Amino acid sequence: MTELKGLRKQIDELDTELLKIIAKRIKIVEEIGKIKYFYGLPIYAPEREISMLATRRQEALHLGISPDLVEDILRRVISESYLRELSKGSKNISFSSRPVVIIGGKGRMGQFFERMLRLSNYKVKIFDRNDWSNAEKILSDAIMVIISVPIPLIEQVTSQLPILPKDCILVDLSSVKVVPLDRMLAKHHGPVLGLHPMFSPDTDHPVKQVVIWCDGRNYESYEWFLDQLTIWGMNLHCISASKHDQSMSFIQALRHLSYLVAGLHLNQEKANFEELLLIASPGYKLELIMIGRFFKQHPKLYADIIMSSAMNLKFIKRYYVLFGEILRLLESQDKEKFIKKFTKVQEWLGIYAQRCFIESRYLLHFNPY
Repeated sequence: MTELKGLRKQIDELDTELLKIIAKRIKIVEEIGKIKYFYGLPIYAPEREISMLATRRQEALHLGISPDLVEDILRRVISESYLRELSKGSKNISFSSRPVVIIGGKGRMGQFFERMLRLSNYKVKIFDRNDWSNAEKILSDAIMVIISVPIPLIEQVTSQLPILPKDCILVDLSSVKVVPLDRMLAKHHGPVLGLHPMFSPDTDHPVKQVVIWCDGRNYESYEWFLDQLTIWGMNLHCISASKHDQSMSFIQALRHLSYLVAGLHLNQEKANFEELLLIASPGYKLELIMIGRFFKQHPKLYADIIMSSAMNLKFIKRYYVLFGEILRLLESQDKEKFIKKFTKVQEWLGIYAQRCFIESRYLLHFNPY
């Protein structure tokens, strides 16, 4: 026991030294953040991160340490570093003292953009539901108006807008794009931009978070705002509004509905959720966690998303028909046909099946539970 205590004391001392080194690293990161702020450089430098991690993995091999362990540690430290850099603010590149007005700014996504804009020294005004009587005055000098309201309210809010300055950028943050863009283009004759942040507003920071943007009108007038999102570290993808809505049927509507049905089924079967979490492997536990996360959110949000378009309903109906076909296949105990269908998708995925397998292994490698 004396020998064990001595070794544990050495570990405690080394852990303390490790903490001091991490603290020193973060202070250097903060200095880097100041330089990036001054020159308007993006928080996220992917080439630098990839190169640094690759080098550290090689060094870990030479030291006889697991490269995966080293990468896990460094990625967590890097994430904290991004948070520290952003807390110091980012360069304002609009070159305008006019305000950004967020309609629905008291909602969670509105609050997220308000925080980021203020960190970049933008003047921000929050437009609430009680402000419509003063709308003309509040919006009269806006450089940008961001609509951040539930999907069913977008048409009403857009129609109520007064005449905006000609150079004012009109933006929406909804998870559908065809209808909002059409309404904004009809209402405002200046720059129009459709944005869909593909992340929860409770995220720690926007670095590496995906944002889809759809061109409305006058790209050259709102290009600076896209550059601002890039400086914040966001990962931007441009697609058409129709392609966006079609893709969201796969990514959002079907996924949300699957979680709803899974939750209802677990409830109906009186499953012991706590026990399932205790005995599930990391992969299945992650699925259960996502179901639990889904039901922590506000139900109206998901009802709005799933019921936002006739396209979603048609898509879900086709899925329902296919599900019925597979159910009949199971009833017939036709394993050969099951394997054929499995192989068909396997071949369709091609290299992406292997890529997803590798990426999922990394995600599941570190199991904190």
